[in-house]
Amino acid sequence: MRSRTAHTSTAQLVALTDHAAPWAWAAAAVAVASCAPLVLGAFGLNLLISIYVLGIGVLGLNLLSGVAGQISLGHAGFLLIGAYAQAILTTTYKLPTLPAIVLAGLVAAAASLVVGVPSLRLKGLYLAITTLAFTFIVRHVVLFAEGLTRGSEGMPVEPLAVAGFSFKGDQRFYYAALAMLVLFVLATLNLMRTRIGRAWLAVRDHDIAARAMGIDLTRYKLLAFGVSAFYAGVAGAMVALQTRFINVDTFSVLVSIEALAMVIVGGMGRVHGALLGTALIVLLPETLSAVFALGGDGLKTLMADRIYEVKGLMYGVVILLFLRLEPEGLAGVWRKVKRYWVQWPLSR
Repeated sequence: MRSRTAHTSTAQLVALTDHAAPWAWAAAAVAVASCAPLVLGAFGLNLLISIYVLGIGVLGLNLLSGVAGQISLGHAGFLLIGAYAQAILTTTYKLPTLPAIVLAGLVAAAASLVVGVPSLRLKGLYLAITTLAFTFIVRHVVLFAEGLTRGSEGMPVEPLAVAGFSFKGDQRFYYAALAMLVLFVLATLNLMRTRIGRAWLAVRDHDIAARAMGIDLTRYKLLAFGVSAFYAGVAGAMVALQTRFINVDTFSVLVSIEALAMVIVGGMGRVHGALLGTALIVLLPETLSAVFALGGDGLKTLMADRIYEVKGLMYGVVILLFLRLEPEGLAGVWRKVKRYWVQWPLSR
């Protein structure tokens, strides 16, 4: 029986996969996702778009926290920077939307130095609190810079257009979000198998040993913050393009908690885990609303009036359950299911 764990060369060790089956399943998944606009309405498409767009940002947070081991609660700040950069570049300076997405990511990456440099000597809870403070600082800067950001009024955003073709509308933007997610998934998979990805894993597992091996901790930690912020900036730009209007209230501190919950629930350090965790957390409130609707008007009113409190409680419960019952997250569940069926009928 093929174990898929024995490798005889370095090329096999760093390859994305040495088997045709994963590529076939990935192509099938993309094909099925491409058919979603044919069967789903506007509400379903917007849910999937939210999963794809947030999935890009969660992939970045997974690189920072899951792969490099730097816990961050500042992801909402980078999303906010990316969204406002997209709005300012396209609305105020009339830059084409596609180059603006890249520039929004670069602006967020540059801003990561503000939190990355002071955090080089911090770990764990202290690092998390520092990044959380960064989110509050960004929110207040946006509110005070009214001449550039229009303050609390918010900003409109120009629709996505590439080479004269407009992606205005749910169905068209759905394909743009799907293509962007596939691009970032491939980039992440390739990045994790490079020297940079392996250095991040070494820093996460034992930074003192990594330093002894010649890994520059300062360089790779700052690089992790920069790459993660670039992902978040692009995700923030896509959020702005999806909603066509942004406001600081869209990127509250709860967004950072949601993003970290997605990484934990999906499985720290796993690309497919980040995507599975994003889908679960995005769909969880809708599932809970449907369950509450079955309980009568009282529960429906509670869900409507106390949505933020219910969501916060729900995220906490989900994180605790996964940490207690399945620390490897949904990626671990997926691995166990695959192992069971591969070894069937000898599974135990």
